[in-house]
Amino acid sequence: MQCTIERVVAAPATPEGDGMVVHRAFPGQSVGRLDPFLMLDEMGPLVLPPNSRQGFPDHPHRGFETVTYLLEGEFQHKDSHGHKGRLGPGDVQWMTAGSGVMHSEMPSAELRRNGGTLHGLQLWVNLPAKDKMMPARYQEFPGARIPAVTFPGGTVKVLAGKFRDASAIIATRTPIQFLHAELTAGGAVEMNVPAGHKGFVYSVRGAGTVAGKAVRHSELAVLGAGDTVTLTAGPEGFGAVLITGVPLGEPVFQYGPFVMTTRAEIIQAVEDFQAGKFGSIPA
Repeated sequence: MQCTIERVVAAPATPEGDGMVVHRAFPGQSVGRLDPFLMLDEMGPLVLPPNSRQGFPDHPHRGFETVTYLLEGEFQHKDSHGHKGRLGPGDVQWMTAGSGVMHSEMPSAELRRNGGTLHGLQLWVNLPAKDKMMPARYQEFPGARIPAVTFPGGTVKVLAGKFRDASAIIATRTPIQFLHAELTAGGAVEMNVPAGHKGFVYSVRGAGTVAGKAVRHSELAVLGAGDTVTLTAGPEGFGAVLITGVPLGEPVFQYGPFVMTTRAEIIQAVEDFQAGKFGSIPA
């Protein structure tokens, strides 16, 4: 049965980080958290001027996961556990902050020096209570390793979950599906929503329909009941992500970049951060 669409909302532009602008799909006035997901930001598309200093400098995380999926441009990241790397178009980083990490994400030195376009998504995924204090870990893959299915009218990349005969190489702590569909003009694709999953479709390019509802770039379509969702592209083509997961149904106490299940755990997170227990990022 085709999913119903509970609502379609535009993601407002929101200042974030150091001089960055994101389109925050949720949470906001129209849509709150979408359990098990805490937040979705579309970074840009943003044209950085030469000698730009914009980005997301050192900041802490505890109790959840961040998923960075780059569509255009280059990002450099590093953290207090000694991890560092670079993301290019199509690359994905699934970072489990767990018990705590200091993290930095900045446009690459070349992009900041020469200027250019930066475009990508960052999704925050809640961790179940039993995993909130697990050791931090990274899963980082180049776009060439992300499984994809090509068909007449488009392609679907499988960042998490399954699509047709393709299965993701990224492991998730709870059942999650993250599919990126790119459709040419008039192209269409039907994707499954696994039993027990809740989620949404977010447009990253062009315009089309989601289960018959019109959706344009930087708009969020919240899914209701159903087990399939059909995307159809308009005359300029359509790029969108389908993201679903099994709700945790647990209390959420959030204070900025700390997401726990009790107020006491949040207080402890702040105290640990202030005491330097998250470490620091080498200069």
